[in-house]
Amino acid sequence: MNYLFLNSAKSWGGNEQWTFLAANSLAEKDNVCLAYRTDKVGQRFRVPSYRLPFLSELDPITLFQLRRLIKSHNIDVLIPTKQKDYVLAGLAARSKGIKNVLRLGIVRHLKESRINRLVYDTLCDGIIVNADSIRRELLRSSFVRPEKIRVIRNGIEIESIQEKAAIKNGFVKPFEFLISSMGELSGRKGFDFLLKGFASFLRQTGTSAKCGLILIGSGPAENRIRDLARDLNIDCNVVLVGFQGNPYPLLSASDLFVLTSRREGIPNAILEAMALKLPVVMTNIDGAAEFIQDGVNGYLIDRENTQDLAVLIDRQFRDAGKRKLVGEAGSRTVSGEFSIERMSREIDDFCRTV
Repeated sequence: MNYLFLNSAKSWGGNEQWTFLAANSLAEKDNVCLAYRTDKVGQRFRVPSYRLPFLSELDPITLFQLRRLIKSHNIDVLIPTKQKDYVLAGLAARSKGIKNVLRLGIVRHLKESRINRLVYDTLCDGIIVNADSIRRELLRSSFVRPEKIRVIRNGIEIESIQEKAAIKNGFVKPFEFLISSMGELSGRKGFDFLLKGFASFLRQTGTSAKCGLILIGSGPAENRIRDLARDLNIDCNVVLVGFQGNPYPLLSASDLFVLTSRREGIPNAILEAMALKLPVVMTNIDGAAEFIQDGVNGYLIDRENTQDLAVLIDRQFRDAGKRKLVGEAGSRTVSGEFSIERMSREIDDFCRTV
């Protein structure tokens, strides 16, 4: 099979990490290439990569260049991974008589509209999602057919993550008890909720000298997060380190990982933390409950409940033994259910079926 992935992102995030892992793993036995928009994304890939303008959903230049790539590489399947890419991929696939398989990694409610019918039915041959909750939401739309959807859980390179975590590069743990979080600094990721819960924990326990929060990532909400930390009087306890090519030493030095997203599928960040035996806390949304058993291999909290989050952080702070047990259980979950080999095999099987 010959695959062409499309990714028009301007920066690196979980979706780009999925594309990177899927493309590289499929390339071990198939021909795979990538069409990308910015070098921040494209230069990280090991497969043949081609920079396209991706000016709009109907950009004629990008469409022309996609058709040329399809012909020159004898492409069988297009896999667009951003919403902006779906129409371009569908038009290119239909014009060349090949298949278009969308990848959707977040719960998305589809309005009953002609454009959505066009994207998710007429121009689409298959949809890869990483959680049952995404599939259920898609099927609420009258134009999405169930046989087109395949739930394929994310896969991660567990051994590679563990090896990279051992590269300390002089990093010194800045606090006795360190909480970490990772992702695009945006409203959807709920870092404001995390900061408020963390501030409540510090106020109630008087442990500000011992405890810190490190945020890994960049994004449009960075200044708002800094301002909020200052308003909550916890700016001395919150460290923003920006995007990290290798975030795993920071994660492995942490005592707890917290992801307070308002909307997700199954995010790679939580899986990577679990792979490092880090106890994880995640908002009880969308795909989280599909693999996290509360109190067993991780913890689930309700959205926006800062008091519950503060109490949960306090319990983890005081009970290192429980943290160890939960972290080890999470690691077993990831090893058993989220291998890169399984994901690659299921993607290839689905695309061949399509």
